[in-house]
Amino acid sequence: MLRSARPSRPRIAALPEPAQWALLLALSAVGVVLLELVHLPAALLLGPMAGGIVLAAGEARVRVPLLPFHLAQGIIGCMIAGSLTTDILGRIAADWPLFIGAVCSVLAASTALGWLLASLRVLPGTTAIWGVSPGAATAVVLMAEAFGADFRLVAFMQYLRVVFVAVAASVIARIWMVEGAGQAVSTGWFPPLEPGALLATVAVAVAGVAIARRLRIPAGPLLVPMFAAAVLADLGWLTIDLPPWLLALSYLLVGWSIGLRFTRPILLHAGRALPSVAASTLALIAICGGFAALLVVFAGIDPLTAYLATSPGGADSVAIIAASSHVDLSFVMALQMARFLIVLFAGPGIARLLARRFERGGPVPGKPAERR
Repeated sequence: MLRSARPSRPRIAALPEPAQWALLLALSAVGVVLLELVHLPAALLLGPMAGGIVLAAGEARVRVPLLPFHLAQGIIGCMIAGSLTTDILGRIAADWPLFIGAVCSVLAASTALGWLLASLRVLPGTTAIWGVSPGAATAVVLMAEAFGADFRLVAFMQYLRVVFVAVAASVIARIWMVEGAGQAVSTGWFPPLEPGALLATVAVAVAGVAIARRLRIPAGPLLVPMFAAAVLADLGWLTIDLPPWLLALSYLLVGWSIGLRFTRPILLHAGRALPSVAASTLALIAICGGFAALLVVFAGIDPLTAYLATSPGGADSVAIIAASSHVDLSFVMALQMARFLIVLFAGPGIARLLARRFERGGPVPGKPAERR
Protein backbone atom coordinates (compact mmCIF):
# COMPACT_ATOMS: atom_id res chain seq x y z
CA MET A 1 0.00 0.00 0.00
CA LEU A 2 1.33 3.39 -0.93
CA ARG A 3 1.85 5.76 1.96
CA SER A 4 0.30 9.18 1.64
CA ALA A 5 2.85 11.84 0.89
CA ARG A 6 3.26 14.53 3.51
CA PRO A 7 5.15 17.73 3.00
CA SER A 8 8.38 17.39 4.95
CA ARG A 9 9.52 20.20 7.18
CA PRO A 10 12.89 21.74 6.40
CA ARG A 11 15.65 20.31 8.56
CA ILE A 12 16.35 23.65 10.23
CA ALA A 13 12.68 24.10 11.16
CA ALA A 14 12.68 20.62 12.73
CA LEU A 15 15.48 21.52 15.15
CA PRO A 16 14.59 22.58 18.71
CA GLU A 17 14.86 26.32 19.32
CA PRO A 18 18.11 26.14 21.38
CA ALA A 19 19.73 24.29 18.48
CA GLN A 20 18.42 26.91 16.02
CA TRP A 21 19.96 29.70 18.12
CA ALA A 22 23.26 27.80 18.27
CA LEU A 23 23.23 27.31 14.50
CA LEU A 24 22.42 30.98 13.96
CA LEU A 25 25.33 32.01 16.19
CA ALA A 26 27.72 29.64 14.40
CA LEU A 27 26.67 30.79 10.93
CA SER A 28 26.98 34.44 12.01
CA ALA A 29 30.48 33.88 13.37
CA VAL A 30 31.58 32.17 10.15
CA GLY A 31 30.08 34.98 8.08
CA VAL A 32 31.83 37.68 10.12
CA VAL A 33 35.20 35.92 9.90
CA LEU A 34 34.93 35.43 6.13
CA LEU A 35 33.91 39.04 5.54
CA GLU A 36 36.64 40.34 7.87
CA LEU A 37 39.19 38.36 5.86
CA VAL A 38 38.32 40.45 2.81
CA HIS A 39 38.32 43.62 4.96
CA LEU A 40 34.65 44.46 4.46
CA PRO A 41 33.84 47.13 7.11
CA ALA A 42 30.18 46.09 7.48
CA ALA A 43 31.10 42.50 8.38
CA LEU A 44 29.71 42.71 11.92
CA LEU A 45 26.26 43.41 10.51
CA LEU A 46 26.34 41.50 7.23
CA GLY A 47 27.59 38.25 8.80
CA PRO A 48 24.69 37.94 11.27
CA MET A 49 22.22 39.09 8.62
CA ALA A 50 23.44 36.35 6.25
CA GLY A 51 23.12 33.77 9.04
CA GLY A 52 19.58 34.97 9.72
CA ILE A 53 18.69 34.69 6.03
CA VAL A 54 19.92 31.07 5.93
CA LEU A 55 17.76 30.17 8.92
CA ALA A 56 14.78 32.09 7.54
CA ALA A 57 15.07 30.17 4.27
CA GLY A 58 14.89 27.00 6.37
CA GLU A 59 11.72 28.28 8.06
CA ALA A 60 13.35 28.62 11.49
CA ARG A 61 11.10 29.75 14.34
CA VAL A 62 13.60 31.89 16.27
CA ARG A 63 13.09 35.66 16.31
CA VAL A 64 14.78 38.60 18.04
CA PRO A 65 12.30 40.18 20.50
CA LEU A 66 11.25 43.72 19.64
CA LEU A 67 12.71 45.41 22.76
CA PRO A 68 16.32 44.21 22.23
CA PHE A 69 15.98 45.19 18.56
CA HIS A 70 14.90 48.70 19.54
CA LEU A 71 17.66 49.01 22.16
CA ALA A 72 20.22 48.01 19.53
CA GLN A 73 18.84 50.77 17.29
CA GLY A 74 19.25 53.23 20.17
CA ILE A 75 22.92 52.31 20.59
CA ILE A 76 23.51 52.70 16.85
CA GLY A 77 21.74 56.07 16.97
CA CYS A 78 24.16 57.24 19.67
CA MET A 79 27.06 55.98 17.56
CA ILE A 80 25.86 58.08 14.60
CA ALA A 81 25.48 61.06 16.94
CA GLY A 82 29.19 60.79 17.68
CA SER A 83 29.85 61.71 14.02
CA LEU A 84 27.66 64.82 14.17
CA THR A 85 30.42 66.92 15.72
CA THR A 86 30.51 70.70 15.72
CA ASP A 87 33.66 70.59 13.55
CA ILE A 88 31.85 68.70 10.79
CA LEU A 89 28.74 70.86 11.09
CA GLY A 90 30.97 73.95 10.95
CA ARG A 91 32.65 72.67 7.80
CA ILE A 92 29.24 72.18 6.22
CA ALA A 93 28.10 75.68 7.24
CA ALA A 94 31.28 77.30 5.90
CA ASP A 95 30.94 75.78 2.41
CA TRP A 96 27.20 75.17 2.34
CA PRO A 97 26.64 75.92 -1.40
CA LEU A 98 29.20 73.27 -2.34
CA PHE A 99 27.76 70.71 0.07
CA ILE A 100 24.14 71.37 -0.86
CA GLY A 101 24.93 71.13 -4.57
CA ALA A 102 26.88 67.88 -4.20
CA VAL A 103 24.30 66.29 -1.91
CA CYS A 104 21.30 67.27 -4.01
CA SER A 105 23.00 65.99 -7.17
CA VAL A 106 23.56 62.55 -5.64
CA LEU A 107 20.06 62.51 -4.17
CA ALA A 108 18.52 63.44 -7.54
CA ALA A 109 20.46 60.68 -9.29
CA SER A 110 19.46 58.05 -6.74
CA THR A 111 15.81 59.15 -6.86
CA ALA A 112 15.82 58.90 -10.65
CA LEU A 113 17.20 55.36 -10.45
CA GLY A 114 14.57 54.44 -7.86
CA TRP A 115 11.89 55.86 -10.14
CA LEU A 116 13.26 53.77 -13.01
CA LEU A 117 13.23 50.55 -10.95
CA ALA A 118 9.65 51.24 -9.88
CA SER A 119 8.57 52.19 -13.43
CA LEU A 120 9.99 48.94 -14.78
CA ARG A 121 8.15 47.12 -11.99
CA VAL A 122 11.34 45.58 -10.68
CA LEU A 123 10.34 46.70 -7.19
CA PRO A 124 7.35 48.47 -5.60
CA GLY A 125 7.59 52.28 -5.51
CA THR A 126 8.41 53.05 -1.88
CA THR A 127 10.75 50.09 -1.60
CA ALA A 128 12.66 51.15 -4.73
CA ILE A 129 13.04 54.73 -3.51
CA TRP A 130 14.32 53.73 -0.06
CA GLY A 131 16.49 51.00 -1.54
CA VAL A 132 18.52 53.43 -3.64
CA SER A 133 18.62 56.22 -1.01
CA PRO A 134 22.26 57.23 -0.43
CA GLY A 135 22.99 57.41 3.27
CA ALA A 136 23.94 55.35 6.27
CA ALA A 137 22.65 51.94 5.19
CA THR A 138 21.53 50.70 8.60
CA ALA A 139 19.66 53.92 9.37
CA VAL A 140 17.96 53.91 5.95
CA VAL A 141 16.81 50.29 6.37
CA LEU A 142 15.37 50.96 9.82
CA MET A 143 13.60 54.12 8.62
CA ALA A 144 12.24 52.34 5.55
CA GLU A 145 10.42 49.83 7.75
CA ALA A 146 8.82 52.66 9.73
CA PHE A 147 7.66 54.47 6.59
CA GLY A 148 5.94 51.60 4.80
CA ALA A 149 8.57 49.95 2.59
CA ASP A 150 9.41 46.25 2.51
CA PHE A 151 12.56 46.66 4.56
CA ARG A 152 13.85 43.21 3.63
CA LEU A 153 14.20 44.22 -0.01
CA VAL A 154 15.51 47.62 1.07
CA ALA A 155 18.15 45.82 3.16
CA PHE A 156 19.03 43.64 0.18
CA MET A 157 19.58 46.73 -1.99
CA GLN A 158 21.36 48.82 0.62
CA TYR A 159 23.83 46.17 1.75
CA LEU A 160 24.53 45.05 -1.80
CA ARG A 161 25.55 48.65 -2.41
CA VAL A 162 27.65 48.63 0.79
CA VAL A 163 29.62 45.72 -0.65
CA PHE A 164 29.99 47.36 -4.08
CA VAL A 165 31.01 50.74 -2.64
CA ALA A 166 33.50 49.22 -0.19
CA VAL A 167 35.14 47.18 -2.96
CA ALA A 168 35.14 50.07 -5.44
CA ALA A 169 36.53 52.57 -2.92
CA SER A 170 39.25 50.14 -1.83
CA VAL A 171 40.27 49.42 -5.43
CA ILE A 172 40.33 53.11 -6.38
CA ALA A 173 42.35 53.93 -3.26
CA ARG A 174 44.86 51.25 -4.24
CA ILE A 175 45.00 52.54 -7.83
CA TRP A 176 45.96 55.92 -6.42
CA MET A 177 48.73 54.06 -4.57
CA VAL A 178 47.57 55.09 -1.10
CA GLU A 179 49.44 52.91 1.32
CA GLY A 180 47.19 50.95 3.67
CA ALA A 181 43.96 52.13 2.09
CA GLY A 182 40.98 49.93 2.70
CA GLN A 183 42.44 48.26 5.78
CA ALA A 184 40.32 48.32 8.89
CA VAL A 185 41.73 50.26 11.81
CA SER A 186 42.01 47.91 14.75
CA THR A 187 41.22 49.41 18.15
CA GLY A 188 40.68 46.21 20.13
CA TRP A 189 37.47 44.86 21.54
CA PHE A 190 38.01 46.17 25.08
CA PRO A 191 39.77 49.55 24.89
CA PRO A 192 40.10 51.76 27.97
CA LEU A 193 36.85 53.56 28.65
CA GLU A 194 35.25 55.87 31.17
CA PRO A 195 32.50 53.95 33.02
CA GLY A 196 30.54 57.12 33.72
CA ALA A 197 30.52 58.14 30.06
CA LEU A 198 29.50 54.64 28.96
CA LEU A 199 26.63 54.50 31.47
CA ALA A 200 25.46 57.98 30.47
CA THR A 201 25.51 57.07 26.76
CA VAL A 202 23.59 53.86 27.37
CA ALA A 203 21.11 55.78 29.57
CA VAL A 204 20.47 58.25 26.72
CA ALA A 205 19.91 55.33 24.34
CA VAL A 206 17.51 53.57 26.71
CA ALA A 207 15.59 56.75 27.55
CA GLY A 208 15.34 57.68 23.87
CA VAL A 209 14.00 54.24 22.97
CA ALA A 210 11.46 54.41 25.81
CA ILE A 211 10.21 57.83 24.63
CA ALA A 212 10.03 56.68 21.01
CA ARG A 213 8.08 53.54 21.92
CA ARG A 214 5.75 55.49 24.17
CA LEU A 215 5.00 58.16 21.55
CA ARG A 216 5.14 55.69 18.62
CA ILE A 217 7.50 57.92 16.64
CA PRO A 218 8.34 56.46 13.19
CA ALA A 219 11.93 55.18 13.28
CA GLY A 220 12.04 56.70 16.77
CA PRO A 221 14.23 54.03 18.45
CA LEU A 222 17.01 55.13 16.11
CA LEU A 223 16.28 58.84 15.62
CA VAL A 224 15.35 59.96 19.15
CA PRO A 225 18.57 58.69 20.80
CA MET A 226 20.59 60.01 17.85
CA PHE A 227 19.32 63.58 18.12
CA ALA A 228 19.29 63.54 21.94
CA ALA A 229 22.89 62.32 22.12
CA ALA A 230 24.03 64.82 19.47
CA VAL A 231 22.46 67.77 21.31
CA LEU A 232 23.73 66.69 24.73
CA ALA A 233 27.23 66.12 23.35
CA ASP A 234 27.22 69.52 21.64
CA LEU A 235 26.23 71.17 24.92
CA GLY A 236 29.07 69.39 26.68
CA TRP A 237 26.72 67.42 28.90
CA LEU A 238 27.52 64.02 27.39
CA THR A 239 30.65 62.24 26.25
CA ILE A 240 29.60 59.51 23.83
CA ASP A 241 31.54 56.36 24.70
CA LEU A 242 30.57 53.10 23.03
CA PRO A 243 33.08 50.23 23.15
CA PRO A 244 33.46 47.96 20.10
CA TRP A 245 31.94 44.96 21.89
CA LEU A 246 28.71 46.87 22.56
CA LEU A 247 28.49 48.10 18.97
CA ALA A 248 29.17 44.54 17.75
CA LEU A 249 26.31 43.25 19.91
CA SER A 250 24.01 45.95 18.51
CA TYR A 251 24.95 45.11 14.93
CA LEU A 252 24.41 41.43 15.73
CA LEU A 253 20.86 42.05 16.95
CA VAL A 254 19.99 44.31 14.02
CA GLY A 255 21.50 41.85 11.52
CA TRP A 256 19.56 38.94 13.01
CA SER A 257 16.34 40.97 13.13
CA ILE A 258 16.62 41.80 9.43
CA GLY A 259 17.84 38.41 8.23
CA LEU A 260 15.33 36.29 10.15
CA ARG A 261 12.42 38.16 8.55
CA PHE A 262 13.36 37.12 5.03
CA THR A 263 11.05 34.51 3.53
CA ARG A 264 11.45 32.18 0.58
CA PRO A 265 9.21 34.33 -1.68
CA ILE A 266 11.22 37.44 -0.73
CA LEU A 267 14.50 35.63 -1.46
CA LEU A 268 13.18 34.45 -4.82
CA HIS A 269 12.06 37.97 -5.68
CA ALA A 270 15.45 39.39 -4.59
CA GLY A 271 17.16 36.87 -6.84
CA ARG A 272 15.04 37.88 -9.82
CA ALA A 273 15.70 41.56 -9.12
CA LEU A 274 19.45 41.10 -8.59
CA PRO A 275 20.60 41.96 -12.15
CA SER A 276 18.55 45.17 -12.26
CA VAL A 277 19.52 46.18 -8.72
CA ALA A 278 23.20 45.49 -9.38
CA ALA A 279 23.07 47.50 -12.60
CA SER A 280 21.41 50.44 -10.84
CA THR A 281 23.99 50.29 -8.05
CA LEU A 282 26.90 50.34 -10.51
CA ALA A 283 25.20 53.19 -12.39
CA LEU A 284 24.88 55.21 -9.17
CA ILE A 285 28.54 54.60 -8.32
CA ALA A 286 29.53 55.77 -11.82
CA ILE A 287 27.31 58.87 -11.60
CA CYS A 288 28.82 59.77 -8.22
CA GLY A 289 32.25 59.34 -9.80
CA GLY A 290 31.20 61.93 -12.35
CA PHE A 291 30.17 64.32 -9.57
CA ALA A 292 33.56 63.71 -7.94
CA ALA A 293 35.25 64.74 -11.20
CA LEU A 294 33.30 67.99 -11.14
CA LEU A 295 34.54 68.67 -7.59
CA VAL A 296 38.10 68.08 -8.78
CA VAL A 297 37.75 70.44 -11.75
CA PHE A 298 35.68 73.26 -10.24
CA ALA A 299 36.43 73.10 -6.50
CA GLY A 300 40.06 72.00 -6.54
CA ILE A 301 39.42 68.93 -4.37
CA ASP A 302 41.96 66.15 -4.77
CA PRO A 303 40.55 63.16 -6.72
CA LEU A 304 40.55 60.52 -3.94
CA THR A 305 38.97 62.91 -1.41
CA ALA A 306 36.28 63.86 -3.95
CA TYR A 307 35.52 60.23 -4.81
CA LEU A 308 35.26 59.07 -1.19
CA ALA A 309 33.14 62.09 -0.27
CA THR A 310 30.61 61.40 -3.04
CA SER A 311 30.52 57.59 -2.68
CA PRO A 312 26.83 56.61 -2.41
CA GLY A 313 26.32 55.19 1.04
CA GLY A 314 28.34 52.87 3.22
CA ALA A 315 29.49 55.82 5.31
CA ASP A 316 31.20 53.53 7.82
CA SER A 317 33.23 51.76 5.14
CA VAL A 318 34.13 55.06 3.48
CA ALA A 319 35.20 56.45 6.88
CA ILE A 320 37.55 53.53 7.51
CA ILE A 321 39.12 53.80 4.06
CA ALA A 322 39.42 57.59 4.36
CA ALA A 323 40.96 57.35 7.84
CA SER A 324 43.76 55.15 6.48
CA SER A 325 44.36 57.27 3.38
CA HIS A 326 46.01 60.62 2.71
CA VAL A 327 42.77 62.51 2.10
CA ASP A 328 40.86 65.42 3.63
CA LEU A 329 38.97 63.34 6.21
CA SER A 330 36.89 66.25 7.52
CA PHE A 331 35.61 67.05 4.01
CA VAL A 332 34.78 63.39 3.33
CA MET A 333 32.83 62.96 6.55
CA ALA A 334 31.19 66.38 6.29
CA LEU A 335 29.77 65.56 2.84
CA GLN A 336 28.72 62.06 3.93
CA MET A 337 26.96 63.38 7.04
CA ALA A 338 25.34 66.28 5.12
CA ARG A 339 23.86 63.75 2.72
CA PHE A 340 22.70 61.55 5.58
CA LEU A 341 20.92 64.47 7.26
CA ILE A 342 19.17 65.50 4.04
CA VAL A 343 18.07 61.91 3.37
CA LEU A 344 16.92 61.71 6.97
CA PHE A 345 14.58 64.68 6.61
CA ALA A 346 13.68 64.52 2.92
CA GLY A 347 13.57 60.74 2.42
CA PRO A 348 10.09 60.04 3.81
CA GLY A 349 8.51 62.87 1.79
CA ILE A 350 10.22 61.85 -1.45
CA ALA A 351 9.25 58.20 -0.95
CA ARG A 352 5.59 59.08 -0.27
CA LEU A 353 5.38 61.50 -3.19
CA LEU A 354 6.81 59.11 -5.76
CA ALA A 355 5.08 56.03 -4.36
CA ARG A 356 1.65 57.64 -4.89
CA ARG A 357 2.39 57.79 -8.61
CA PHE A 358 2.82 54.02 -8.79
CA GLU A 359 0.06 53.13 -6.32
CA ARG A 360 -2.50 54.67 -8.68
CA GLY A 361 -1.73 51.88 -11.10
CA GLY A 362 -2.46 49.21 -8.50
CA PRO A 363 -0.15 46.58 -7.04
CA VAL A 364 2.49 44.97 -9.18
CA PRO A 365 1.60 41.35 -9.97
CA GLY A 366 3.89 38.88 -8.27
CA LYS A 367 5.67 41.60 -6.30
CA PRO A 368 5.63 42.11 -2.51
CA ALA A 369 2.91 44.53 -1.49
CA GLU A 370 3.85 47.72 0.28
CA ARG A 371 3.17 47.73 3.98
CA ARG A 372 0.40 50.03 5.05
